Amino acid sequence: MFGMSRKFGGALRVAVVAVSALALGGIMAGPSSAEDKLVILGSVPGLKFPFFVHMMNQIKAEGEKLGVEVIVGDGQVSSTKQTADVEAAISRGVNGIVISPNEVDAMAPALQEAVDAKIPVVTIDRYVTKVPDLLGHVGADNSKGGEAQAELIMKLFPNGAKIMNLQGQPGAGPAIDRNKGLHNILDQHKDKYEIVFEQTAEFDRVKGLSVTEAALAGMQTPPDVIVAANDDMILGAMEAVKAHNLGGKIALIGFDALPEALARVKDGSLTATVEQFPGLQSSKAVDKLVAFLKDGTKPEPKVELLTPITITKDNLDKAERLGEIQ
Repeated sequence: MFGMSRKFGGALRVAVVAVSALALGGIMAGPSSAEDKLVILGSVPGLKFPFFVHMMNQIKAEGEKLGVEVIVGDGQVSSTKQTADVEAAISRGVNGIVISPNEVDAMAPALQEAVDAKIPVVTIDRYVTKVPDLLGHVGADNSKGGEAQAELIMKLFPNGAKIMNLQGQPGAGPAIDRNKGLHNILDQHKDKYEIVFEQTAEFDRVKGLSVTEAALAGMQTPPDVIVAANDDMILGAMEAVKAHNLGGKIALIGFDALPEALARVKDGSLTATVEQFPGLQSSKAVDKLVAFLKDGTKPEPKVELLTPITITKDNLDKAERLGEIQ
């Protein structure tokens, strides 16, 4: 059986790439000629999340502005699917790749394959340290974003607070860094700020609801604060809080500054969210990639991190997507 796997493994790999190419637009052509417009793959972890829809829209808009064709890659929250999309793009011979990896470690082999094929790669949002020869990275300093959440908690509750922490997708760089940033600050003041519940809800709204519901049901005293690593989870948690008739009694802090979250900040039902400028990350990444493809200009700095800020009622005008509030 092992001999058979070795014999037919290459054919199976070609089949996987060919099938994935259909998902990338049904084009399995060779590399673009000098006369053709530049073609790049734009890939995000999953278009089921509004955050990544926004990033993809900005990738496409910047590509159109620069006269670049963008192939849309929806990772469907699967590193296997996103890997197949990258391999299909390599097989096609795209000029470059802009990608937010679903999982930084799981996606490293596929991105290394692209680099080895002389296809420049710029990552956004999630930085893959195991591929040192990436062209560049544009993201937010997620540790500072988590620290901003912690600092806001301390400002809102100077005498101390009990905190529920909803963590993001295990293995995802932003989830790891946001949680690290939150703990960086709060762990220095454990005598006043106690994390009474901490569990992943995988960046998912339904899981944010169910995890919060279960946690609240098991508590004699509700927490003072629920903090989440993205807005989908905190919006789910908000529904659980309402179901327990605790609306307005628990501070709710999200992350990502989605339009729906901004609307809830505006009406007072959400305390705050964190703006990490995902649209700016995306457009900057496309700009850096296209500049390199057109004239060989390498990004400087190679890794550019934007500093997130907390958004409350007092500074709603700083939110990137404020104009999208219905």
